[in-house]
Amino acid sequence: MTVATPEAVSPQALKSALNWRVAVKKFDPARRIPAAQWAALEEALTLAPSSYGLQPWKFFVVEDKALRAKLQPASWGQAQIVDADKLVVFAVKKDLGPDHVERFIERICEVRRMPKEALTQYRKMMLDSVSLEPARVQAWAIRQVYIALGVFLTSAAALGVDACPMEGIDKDQYDQILGLPAKGWNAVLVAAAGGRADDDAYAKLAKVRFDRHELIEIL
Repeated sequence: MTVATPEAVSPQALKSALNWRVAVKKFDPARRIPAAQWAALEEALTLAPSSYGLQPWKFFVVEDKALRAKLQPASWGQAQIVDADKLVVFAVKKDLGPDHVERFIERICEVRRMPKEALTQYRKMMLDSVSLEPARVQAWAIRQVYIALGVFLTSAAALGVDACPMEGIDKDQYDQILGLPAKGWNAVLVAAAGGRADDDAYAKLAKVRFDRHELIEIL
């Protein structure tokens, strides 16, 4: 199947979106993300890359207000948890192992209409990777989740949607409140999304970054 090359975003448009993006500290509870934009962000999460394409993650969108209220104390009381239009919990596969690999192999065969035998070596590579020490496998899987977070934040900026990545959560409490372990997942971090409040002081501050030439070295 031939996929058409998409129309490229201009360099200036990309830089403008990334300069506009801030980690919003104060959301306007009245502001909502248009349905088409949110659908695009869900698609961005679905299309996020991962090692082997294994996707050891799941994204829980918490819309229930009562659940949000329970999660706020487990988030250092941060207001974004309840004020943002959307709250996404980025979770990692619990006990990632051969069963997930086999499901992925089946999905490849389904989508690409190819025999499982053609994936023998690829399957072995993945099985070898998930057969390492559990702590090492879990750490690897969590790193993949951060890739998805980066895609989500960049996509949100490109669509003009405010977002805030938040590691300041009690992951064990999140797991308990949302019942994630029973579903086979563990919380890693969250991202709130919506529209910034007009009086969010942080949004008006200039970005502070080291000079590009200090951060990037051509070898």
